[in-house]
Amino acid sequence: MFYGSVVWDPWLIVAQIACLQCLYYLALGVFLSILVGTRVSKMSLVYFFDYATVDASTVIGWGVMSSIFFSSIAGAGFLVYLVERAKKCLDFCATLYIVHLFICTIYGGWPASITWWVVNLTGLAAMALLGEYLCMRREMREIPISRLRSSA
Repeated sequence: MFYGSVVWDPWLIVAQIACLQCLYYLALGVFLSILVGTRVSKMSLVYFFDYATVDASTVIGWGVMSSIFFSSIAGAGFLVYLVERAKKCLDFCATLYIVHLFICTIYGGWPASITWWVVNLTGLAAMALLGEYLCMRREMREIPISRLRSSA
């Protein structure tokens, strides 16, 4: 993709959002199965979408909070390959977490826990900032030019 010519392609943007959302939930599922799945008898969507599971007073709640944070770190890595532009990272991160809020509201009601808001806003900030940093590092790499020097 050439960065000089800006072409607005809504299907590409929707595909990037869908891929980022799926990869985020895949990473969240992996981290939840490692950190929470070993402590509960049965994993369910409650740990993904119910705000009541994000609780700082239980070990399982800490596992859910850690899983959300680690998923946001993994999401920053996904941004490097899906979005590729530092100035678009915040937009895609905000969209991901707005869609997540919408799904959580449908599943378990409006999140009334302050802990849920703090954890998700921290995850949003970490994902956006780390994603922008990684994308800027990738954008600033030198372009290798290999050509033979002619002896004159």
